Amino acid sequence: MKIASVESEYEKNKELRKEDVMQLKEWTEKQPHLPPITELHLILFLHSCYYSMEMTKATIEAFFTYRTHCPELFLHRNPSSPEFQSYFNVLEYLLLEEKTPSGDQIILFRLLDNDLEKFDFNTTVNVFDMSIVQWYMQHGTSEGLRIVCDFEGATLGHVLKMNIVAMRKILLYLQDALFVRLKGIHFFNVGSYMDILMNLMKPFLKKDLVNSLHFHTDSIKSMYQYVPIDCLPSDYGGSQPSVKQLHEDWIRRLHDYADYFVKEDSYIADDSKRVGKPANLSDIFGVEGSFKKLDID
Repeated sequence: MKIASVESEYEKNKELRKEDVMQLKEWTEKQPHLPPITELHLILFLHSCYYSMEMTKATIEAFFTYRTHCPELFLHRNPSSPEFQSYFNVLEYLLLEEKTPSGDQIILFRLLDNDLEKFDFNTTVNVFDMSIVQWYMQHGTSEGLRIVCDFEGATLGHVLKMNIVAMRKILLYLQDALFVRLKGIHFFNVGSYMDILMNLMKPFLKKDLVNSLHFHTDSIKSMYQYVPIDCLPSDYGGSQPSVKQLHEDWIRRLHDYADYFVKEDSYIADDSKRVGKPANLSDIFGVEGSFKKLDID
């Protein structure tokens, strides 16, 4: 299992200061409900919040508390289990090696099997988080993240199978807790069901995230100003490896991190040790307010 070098993070991020990370570490150690947090994790959190100490503290709180209260989305996951093994044939999240000219990492979502009986939204969210966490733990920080969603094969039935509670949780997690700089979410090959999907999502979207959504309804070419064609797999006319090769690499990386994912079950907040009022989802992830401001084009 490969883990990003802390030393290389200080070298590539000139605004990242060791003293800030150590100050943040000292703060986390004084929070009895938080687990021990590695220096690499602290760097990822601090970088994602543009080095704002208060924003970083809020994001750390959100990250660990959220995982405690949403075990169905973030815990008990083993890529070697039959459940995940079979689901890797339903959809894929491909992390592309080539970044955008501005340094944004790209993750490509695709359905592999449009059989509604096989689609499960909770597992879809779970696999997404596994893919993101694995990549950033291995490669460290990136200037930003762009999520590219190819909805070919998706139907109204898929939308109707989406768990509204789980949707709320993952959207708020994306906005407030995940240790990345979310720059944009791009959709193409979408059908008329997208209006229904947006109506389901809007109550949980803050203005910043709404502004980050891009619908490329006429042609994928309109996406190239954000994600150049050269950054895409060869199947899309790009210069990156084929989808098949990327899929195999994706599965291999997740298996390499199997032990890490098992240990993540203890990487949560312990509310029994929290000083003051116990946390609950409405307090931590209410729709109003935000733990951190997204950097959106």
